[in-house]
Amino acid sequence: MEAAIEFSREGDVIAVTDLSRLARSVADFITIQNRLSAKGVGLRVLNIGMDTSTPTGKLMLNVLASVSQFEREIMLERQKEGVAKAKAAGRYKGRKPTARSKADRISVLAGQGLSKAKIAGELGISQRSVFRVLAQSANSAQQGLK
Repeated sequence: MEAAIEFSREGDVIAVTDLSRLARSVADFITIQNRLSAKGVGLRVLNIGMDTSTPTGKLMLNVLASVSQFEREIMLERQKEGVAKAKAAGRYKGRKPTARSKADRISVLAGQGLSKAKIAGELGISQRSVFRVLAQSANSAQQGLK
C-alpha cells in the first residue's frame, strides 16, 4: 500500500476491495486519506462503491471507517472472551512447544560442536529457538551450581 501511495500522481484513483484491507483503525484511514488528498489522488472502495472524489463520498467513507473499526474491536473482544472460556474449560492449550520438546536433541548437537544454524536446519526449528533453548539450559545449569 505504501508503494502505491508513493507511486500515485494527481488525478489517479487508488482502488481497494474492502475498507478493512486499507486501514486497521479510523486514525490510520484518516492519515491515508489525508495523504491521498494532499497528492490529489482519489480513493475508491469497490465492495461498497464508495469514492472520495465527492464530499458525500468522503463523509460516507469516514462513517464506514468508524463502523469498520468498531466491528474489529468487537471481534477482538469476543475472541479474547472465547479464549478465556476455553482456557477455563481446559480446552485451550495453545500450540504445542516444538523447540522445547527437542531441547535434549539440541543440547546433544550443540555438544557435538554443530553451529546453531545447522542445529536449527536439522531439527526444523528457528535459530532463535536454538538460542533460547541453549540459554535456558545454561541458566538452569548456573542455578543448579548455586
